[in-house]
Amino acid sequence: MVRPPRTRAGLPPGGVDIGLDALRNIAELIDSGGNISLGEIPPIPCAAVATDGHNSLAMLRRRPGERLHDLLVRLDEAIGVACNEGRFADEINPPRPTKSIRR
Repeated sequence: MVRPPRTRAGLPPGGVDIGLDALRNIAELIDSGGNISLGEIPPIPCAAVATDGHNSLAMLRRRPGERLHDLLVRLDEAIGVACNEGRFADEINPPRPTKSIRR
């Protein structure tokens, strides 16, 4: 028995309307051979990671109560900052302690 795809009122099949036109940096990254990943990275329940094939451009944690749409918008913005300003977002790995120099 084949079931028809489920839809929610006013939403496309798949149930998510995130305004993909607004996610231009993600689209450009994927079009140029990069990729994004969404999902669990234990012990983090939900993360979004963007790479260009050589570097991790952004690694974000989904915040408590944050909608998936908002996480994707933050990822898109972080990709833009990484590509245009060379600043990479890393919310996954703890910061490395800096060594103090004694004189």
